[in-house]
Amino acid sequence: MTTHPLFDLSGKVALITGSSRGIGKSIAQEYARAGAKVVISSRKMDACVAVRDEINAAGGDAIAVPCNISRKEDLQSLVDTTIGQWGRIDILVANAAINPVYGPLNSVSDDAWDKIMGSNLRSTWWLCNMVLPGMAERKDGSVIVLSSIAGLRGNPVIGAYGVSKAAETALVRNLAVEYGRANIRVNAIAPGIIETDFAKALTDNPDIAKAVMRRAPLGRFGRPHEIAGVALMLAAPAGAFVTGQVLVADGGATIADPTII
Repeated sequence: MTTHPLFDLSGKVALITGSSRGIGKSIAQEYARAGAKVVISSRKMDACVAVRDEINAAGGDAIAVPCNISRKEDLQSLVDTTIGQWGRIDILVANAAINPVYGPLNSVSDDAWDKIMGSNLRSTWWLCNMVLPGMAERKDGSVIVLSSIAGLRGNPVIGAYGVSKAAETALVRNLAVEYGRANIRVNAIAPGIIETDFAKALTDNPDIAKAVMRRAPLGRFGRPHEIAGVALMLAAPAGAFVTGQVLVADGGATIADPTII
């Protein structure tokens, strides 16, 4: 089976943070199937190696580079290692994020707030600043930031996370303006609740599950490969005229009637 030309990533190099599990892993797998060389990265080397080996065994081309996104030196090493291996970065997916607080904003400590903003926002800014100049030299590139519908509307339990994700969408719009003339596309994906380990506090909550089933038009949680499909479109020729956008993939949750209970 050949890849459709609109979704062909042959010869491209894709760096995906937080790609040892969940949405990031699924994006890496789909990119590899579309022909891209992929960099698997998360904090634990053994987890990265497991995904790398899985992709390579399936006929893909992957390397594993561990990285703690909160450390600038780790991010620089990640970028340098990728360029040292493959010469460039054509696609950047900023997926890794943290959410250590589950509760209202007044329960968030100063330290937790700084960690959330540092890991979810500042690290994305750092990484983009490291990667975008090389893309600009080649006059081609795609940056995809994983945001969240928590950044589009208020939330009583993951508010700080939502604020960080809303800020990321502002970062996306500004970078799209700054780098558009260099033929670089910068976009965000705002997933709804996806069945991953990261979202277990939500997907394992029976009250939240029932509410989703009642209110959301599709009546279910999302699956990682469904977000990977959006990320593939944005990275491939199919998304060549899309930039500065936040693509919502939430099963209709944000357009549902809030009076349905």
